[in-house]
Amino acid sequence: MQGLVEKINDAVEYLKPRIQEPPQVGLILGTGLGGFTQQISQQNSIAYETIPHFPRSTVESHAGQLVSGILNGTPIVAMEGRFHFYEGYSMKEVTFPVRVMKALGVETLIITNASGGMNPHYQLADIMIIEDQINLMGDNPLRGINDDRLGVRFPDMCAPYDRSLIRLAEQKALELQIRTQTGVFVAVAGPNLETRAEYRMLRQMGADCVGMSTVPECIVANHASLKVLGLSVVTDLCLPDALEPVEISKILKVAADGGQKLAQLIPQIIAEL
Repeated sequence: MQGLVEKINDAVEYLKPRIQEPPQVGLILGTGLGGFTQQISQQNSIAYETIPHFPRSTVESHAGQLVSGILNGTPIVAMEGRFHFYEGYSMKEVTFPVRVMKALGVETLIITNASGGMNPHYQLADIMIIEDQINLMGDNPLRGINDDRLGVRFPDMCAPYDRSLIRLAEQKALELQIRTQTGVFVAVAGPNLETRAEYRMLRQMGADCVGMSTVPECIVANHASLKVLGLSVVTDLCLPDALEPVEISKILKVAADGGQKLAQLIPQIIAEL
């Protein structure tokens, strides 16, 4: 039975001939950012199902392909669609692409997602720059025997999101006149949305936005010594005393609006890297 390092090597061996230049930046594109890859030049798209050991994306709004190319002069690789714990995958499967990106040469990882805004000061389609996180998914991608080739047994998480990247994102958003917030993201297993009582609890714990992704990828990225920037689009307002049933079609529309902002912001950030 193959170990994790051997599986990573299999994927890298397949991908390297299909990627023109070793990527420096990795992108995980969440809901609403499906069209972002149109900005990438010299691009090559590789379906997940062709990459050894890659999971398959089962979420309708996620395209399911790895796109490599050049963005603002920087070689990048982007996941057009991610994997979620609620799809039935293990945490190691969810985070496997982060391991592969690291092995391909990525030094900086930008993670995006759609989330529910619990902070009453947030508005729909706001961009929250993630400064910290809470893991309530009930699992951890680093559980099990640690392979020192991939990272240390007990990675420090005092600053899971790189502070210099947070400042850079804030600066570029200000220049572009894009409204941003800076806050704490909490991840839950899903796939159901939260109850009013759960939203109250999460808010009291100090979280500003809630979602079902990002935290596992961030943990593994820190384990792999990558610099991480997290950007969350507020797609619905989760205020317990004014909670209404969610319509997925409306969430997708707001995610697309927020995605347009990220499509402006992310290239400017990458240009500075």
